[in-house]
Amino acid sequence: MDVTPANQLLPSIEAAITPVILISGMGLLLLTMTNRMGRIMDRTRDYAARIVRAGPDERPHLERMLTIIWRRARIVRLALTFAVSSMLLAAVLVIAIFIGNVLRIDFGGLMLALFVTAVLLLIAALGAFLRDVFLSLAALEVEVKWARDRG
Repeated sequence: MDVTPANQLLPSIEAAITPVILISGMGLLLLTMTNRMGRIMDRTRDYAARIVRAGPDERPHLERMLTIIWRRARIVRLALTFAVSSMLLAAVLVIAIFIGNVLRIDFGGLMLALFVTAVLLLIAALGAFLRDVFLSLAALEVEVKWARDRG
């Protein structure tokens, strides 16, 4: 079996830089999303505990907030699913680049499909993440209005 010389691997390494940068950036985005999910879970536990102790005047508000936060949790889960899927495809793309080079197989169509799909999943993740931001602001508005009405 012929071993691929290092100078022939350099173009593969150069080509792999783009998906690796995508993976790196997605890692930071995932960190943000998982932190956001953690905060959502904390808020959900807080609302659930408060409902148990709530009086009849406070209970409808807390139930409404629980409904909103549950929607947010599902949206962030969707964003995380898209982001992780994008990262996985980018990792597969790196492998395809190297296997194609070492075995001298043209994976051009596969690599294009993997890259485009990874970027589309990234766009979907960002869209879902943005949706959560808007929903969290709507929830904040409900909280502020409720506090003002009570005060």
